[in-house]
Amino acid sequence: MNEGASDTTGHRARLRSRLLGHGGEALLDHELIEYLLALAIPRRDTKPLAKALLREFGGIGGLLAADADALMRVDGMGETSAAAIKIAHAAAIRLVQGEVAARPVLANWQALLDYLRAEMAHHAIERVRVLHLNSRNMLIRDELMSEGSIDQAAVHVREVIRRAIDLGSAAIILVHNHPSGDPQPSRADIDLTRAIVSAGKPLGIAVHDHLVIGTDGHASLRAMGLI
Repeated sequence: MNEGASDTTGHRARLRSRLLGHGGEALLDHELIEYLLALAIPRRDTKPLAKALLREFGGIGGLLAADADALMRVDGMGETSAAAIKIAHAAAIRLVQGEVAARPVLANWQALLDYLRAEMAHHAIERVRVLHLNSRNMLIRDELMSEGSIDQAAVHVREVIRRAIDLGSAAIILVHNHPSGDPQPSRADIDLTRAIVSAGKPLGIAVHDHLVIGTDGHASLRAMGLI
């Protein structure tokens, strides 16, 4: 084994020891990604690649949320290493999603916000989700309704209400992200929400909230008194 390979092996062993001995908190962001990539690319020093990925996508949140094609456009990334990043993201989402499904949503609000931030905050295009709840406020369906450009997604009131009727939803929560990072709701966000509230009310379908998710936090239209 040459000296360079020995140094890399020793470095990875030290990362592994810190990870297993003290948990993920013991590793910096680039070290977490470096070790993850080392599992997919075992014969390569993955530290430079980890740092390049974090620079390219603006941090660990943006990196994990990036789609596979964008990941593979970074020099040194292939299908195997992109899949390693995406499986880590999928596992993280599955973990927080399970917390949301386990209890009534309104009594588990922080878990819902954690899930939505992990799922939506770092996407580069606007996505609209509708969370469908039963009469006990348990989540029965989480659906992606629309994907738009960098700042606009088309949502039709009729489609939202029709889907709620199909699923037998007692209530819904509207959610979308702002790729700009600023969660402040727009006039269009407010108008759409009020239109869906009006359409659902005579059918017994409540709109509990409309949440806008950004990297700078979230906004609740109900908490702001806008619905």
